[in-house]
Amino acid sequence: MATILIVEARFYPHLNDLLLAGARSAIEAAGHGHETITVPGALELPAAIALAARSGRFCAFVALGVVIRGETFHFEVVAQESARGLLALTLDGFSVGNGILTVENEAQALVRADPAQGDKGGDAARAALALFELERQYAP
Repeated sequence: MATILIVEARFYPHLNDLLLAGARSAIEAAGHGHETITVPGALELPAAIALAARSGRFCAFVALGVVIRGETFHFEVVAQESARGLLALTLDGFSVGNGILTVENEAQALVRADPAQGDKGGDAARAALALFELERQYAP
């Protein structure tokens, strides 16, 4: 059994609860354990994963958060840079599932976060687990 770290940007607690439920369910269904840590926002997700990866305690990582478009350019910066940071981690060889919702409004986020509908938390966990399996397959 492997341990997966879920890192959540808990800016919208009610939406994060849904994402977490989906991620935890997917990880447990695959027979693995998990731990969860919280960071202030989506921009901190890649840094937290990079710091935790140094410990060697985790085989994969799931990044969860919600970014809802506002009235300023900040949405684009957060959406692009958090995704870029997570992609850089995967290219560095870490198994990371990106579960950051980038949506226009809360209604879209609710549908995507709900495990009974979009289940994007579960999708992110399954992506991280798939990368972990590839890593094990190709390990020297």
